[in-house]
Amino acid sequence: MKPQSLPADRRSLLLGAVGMLALAACGPRVASAAASSAADLRFKDSPFRKISDAEWKKRLPDDSYRILRHEATERAGTGPFLKEKRKATFVCRGCELPVFKSEWKYESGTGWPSFFDAIKENVGTGSDFKIGYARTEYHCARCLGHQGHIFDDGPRPTGLRYCNNGYALKFVPA
Repeated sequence: MKPQSLPADRRSLLLGAVGMLALAACGPRVASAAASSAADLRFKDSPFRKISDAEWKKRLPDDSYRILRHEATERAGTGPFLKEKRKATFVCRGCELPVFKSEWKYESGTGWPSFFDAIKENVGTGSDFKIGYARTEYHCARCLGHQGHIFDDGPRPTGLRYCNNGYALKFVPA
């Protein structure tokens, strides 16, 4: 007896779901690469993307290396810049690309530095399934260093919360 085939629309839906599960199983970096943003394409030839993992390990402090290169998360309340209020630019610790302006920083009560906006052309996004459901991960568009996650519970005017790892940033005073 020959098995029945699914209608085309159900088959497509099923294949799409299987594909997303396969990406999730590969880890968030692969899922992020599959959903890379226009910002990532702007820096596709960046020399920072050619640096080996061993070289990143030498260049970065341990906490920054684990976060930027392996998508770790610092424990809430332990990273730098949580209480920082001075006027500055926050840049990627991996390549010093500007990511946030200090006037976008606010106290979210989460234990991580939070911003309601980012320098969009310097931030790439992707899907992260690391904790079992989809979240929007964002990273430096030039070196692909993981920064944090975007949530929709932030203040006006954007309503967004860029929840950032402090060890993924450097503080450049104004």
